Amino acid sequence: MKQVVVLSGKGGTGKTTVAAALVEQAGRAMIADCDVEAPNLHLLLKPRTSRSYTMSVSRRASIDPGLCTRCGSCEGACRFGAIREFRVEKHACEGCGLCERLCPAGAVSMQAQEGGEVFVGETPYGKMVWARLAVGEEASGKMVSQVRMEAQALAVEEGYELLLVDGSPGIGCPVIASVTGADLALMVAEPTLSGRHDLARALETASFFRIPSLVCINKCDINEVETERIRADCFSRGVEVAAEIPYLEGLAEAARLCVTPLEALNGEASLPLRRLFRKVMEGIGLPAPQAGTWH
Repeated sequence: MKQVVVLSGKGGTGKTTVAAALVEQAGRAMIADCDVEAPNLHLLLKPRTSRSYTMSVSRRASIDPGLCTRCGSCEGACRFGAIREFRVEKHACEGCGLCERLCPAGAVSMQAQEGGEVFVGETPYGKMVWARLAVGEEASGKMVSQVRMEAQALAVEEGYELLLVDGSPGIGCPVIASVTGADLALMVAEPTLSGRHDLARALETASFFRIPSLVCINKCDINEVETERIRADCFSRGVEVAAEIPYLEGLAEAARLCVTPLEALNGEASLPLRRLFRKVMEGIGLPAPQAGTWH
């Protein structure tokens, strides 16, 4: 099984739109949305949820009022200000456990939290796994790893040849969890100063893990100077620019209507996305199938 992860270095570049276009053309692929803090690939692919489950990604302190002697040791030691009037403010607690260790009465304990929900569903293009992190939770890397492991296990069990991952934006822990084990990273960049800077960081992250990369410049015609600088940066790194997609009203409309990109684009407008798909398939050594023919 080959694994492709779509990354961006920052939010708002069109990463999920590009990921959806790859899914459409793959015909049959296992799909994972690893942007657990703001998942939206399911809005385009409209999976029918077959099962879901909650998972814990962190622990928070809890004070038993029946055991608490109100000595104040925990409140004085908490550097996050999470303990007030001998009660824990859940969203302020960082789960460090110091209060539990200091409490002389054993009134403080660390409790597992429901950190979010993982979903498994069916789309017209294959099975999909995605998740939604609970409000206030920060340990999203654990949930990203769970989404990937779930998708990988299902792919092996059901004989999928391709796993397509819509990765997390940025370069932090969730991105590292998204890219681990991938055969190819497709970087979607926008031609802006911040977009070029964040693309460089994303490429460095993939290079650190020895994962080959391709670059797609989205909205390439909104800033020709920055587009040329991205080309030059990629050339200096030995990374191929696999596609340049102009700003298309059809793609913006597709996002607004929550439909897939190739549903919204016709004729020549869809050609950059189709060329990109062929480049990605070449990059992982698989043939580019016609939609619906890959079994």
